[in-house]
Amino acid sequence: MNLVLFDNKFHSGMLPLTFTRPQAEIRVGILTVREKWECWLKTKASYLTHNEALALKYPQELCADNMFVSAAVLPDKELAEAILSLQKGQALLQAGNLLAVRCTELFPDEALTDNAERFETLNYPGELNLIDKAYKLITINKEQIHCDYQLLTAGRYSQAIDETVTIVGLNKNPELLGQVFIEEGAEVECCYLNPKEGPIYIGKNAKIGEGSMLRGPIAIGESVHISMGAKLLPGATIGPWSKVGGEVSNSVIMGYTNKVHDGYLGDSVLGEWCNLGADTNTSNLKNDFALVKLWDYTTERFGRTNLQFCGLIMGDYSRCAINTSFNSGTVVGVGANIFGSGFPRNFVPSFVIGGPQGYKVNALKVVLNTGKNAMLRRNVELSEKDAAILEAVFDATQKFRASLK
Repeated sequence: MNLVLFDNKFHSGMLPLTFTRPQAEIRVGILTVREKWECWLKTKASYLTHNEALALKYPQELCADNMFVSAAVLPDKELAEAILSLQKGQALLQAGNLLAVRCTELFPDEALTDNAERFETLNYPGELNLIDKAYKLITINKEQIHCDYQLLTAGRYSQAIDETVTIVGLNKNPELLGQVFIEEGAEVECCYLNPKEGPIYIGKNAKIGEGSMLRGPIAIGESVHISMGAKLLPGATIGPWSKVGGEVSNSVIMGYTNKVHDGYLGDSVLGEWCNLGADTNTSNLKNDFALVKLWDYTTERFGRTNLQFCGLIMGDYSRCAINTSFNSGTVVGVGANIFGSGFPRNFVPSFVIGGPQGYKVNALKVVLNTGKNAMLRRNVELSEKDAAILEAVFDATQKFRASLK
């Protein structure tokens, strides 16, 4: 069986994150959606993306027996078993949404509509963990850290924990030791780990600075650097090769992003290759405790989230200067450069530069050059495929910059 994770109609609800990646490369919990499905189905996956630019970097691989699975759905035991039981020509649906189909040919997302007679459709009766909006990552991240921790650590042993590390509550509950897992090569010394509310996972070659305080559930990715004295609260996911300091609570950082200095990041999602200047702060709660509205790329207007706590959603390659303050419910696109006093607007389009005093177009060549320089600091090359993706995003988001002022 050949696994292909396909983008579907929900990809627009995951913007700006899916401007630059397929839905399968969204990170939530410890792992990406792709990594979760690969663990559950015990095979490698390729992609069926929603545009040609992404397909160049994230290609599709086909064979005589293909299992297409929706990248908008997170796996669990019941769903994985239902998918593995599918025979060729069978499709699994719920409420009209295609979850999986097993077939021999490439299919568009509309296959069941256009060629319904070719498939035997089965209804999936179980509960689904569907991620159709970017802000939903905030609501499910703690739970997903728990799930991924079980997947990654089952039958394995943690690296020895240094004697200078304080595990809060261990004296009264020795079983808490099983809620801390440190991968090979990680440097964890002179810090506080509190797993009483959930597990703490620290990835390979990560470095946890002295005096840091981590309260689970928390996920620290490979080669992450946590600054001295950082405060990481429940629900914090720090993706690989990121550098993080200050205070982070219930937020997802996809990876390769800098938030090195003091400042608060709460109930937020940051893409890759972002940079938050020193003392950047996000508000995650409105002064009147009202539910937060958020820019929705699907409707191209602000929509309800039904969340009381919601901070910042930031796309890849965006950055902000020191002392930037983001209001609750702010969406920043791809390749934005924000600075200036006061709160930036609640929707900052892709490829703009400026702040509360006004915005202008941030030229594509400037974003490419900045991205190239940022990536070189991680010994990563900005490839022609990356450049093509950014060029496609620049063209696709032109309408949002049409009335800049």
